[in-house]
Amino acid sequence: MKAATVHELKDELKHRSAAQLVELCNRLARFKKENKELLTYLLFEAHDEEGYKRSVKEEIDFQFSEIPKDNSLYLQKKSVRKVLRTTNKYARYSGNKTTEIELLLHFCTQLKQSGIKIYNSTALSNLYESQLKKINKLLPSLHEDLQYDYLKAVESLKH
Repeated sequence: MKAATVHELKDELKHRSAAQLVELCNRLARFKKENKELLTYLLFEAHDEEGYKRSVKEEIDFQFSEIPKDNSLYLQKKSVRKVLRTTNKYARYSGNKTTEIELLLHFCTQLKQSGIKIYNSTALSNLYESQLKKINKLLPSLHEDLQYDYLKAVESLKH
């Protein structure tokens, strides 16, 4: 089965009644955890972006606290990748560039403060540097004042 394009889906949804739309959303929420999480964000958390960022940052902090502190570099890399996947997923739910930058900055800060020797592993150092590049790529889309503040934060992470 070939999936329809977003445009086709949008046009089809316009022709559905409110009750049919509710049923479709319920069905979507039953099938995938990510669909349910996105629907939760849209219904309950989208109106309070600051609260959402705070709760995601707490989740990131918790996940970093669970990373093994022993010398198992394999487990550390695997855990850091999992935290990054979570961070990116929650940033994607928001769709807000400022939120995405703040979450990525928080991830990088926590990674740096975690005690994990980032530069002993090529994979971890590349992962860290790629997140900083991603932040730098998002910065031009923000207001100049915000760009300046976030640029200072990125510079402090580079040292």
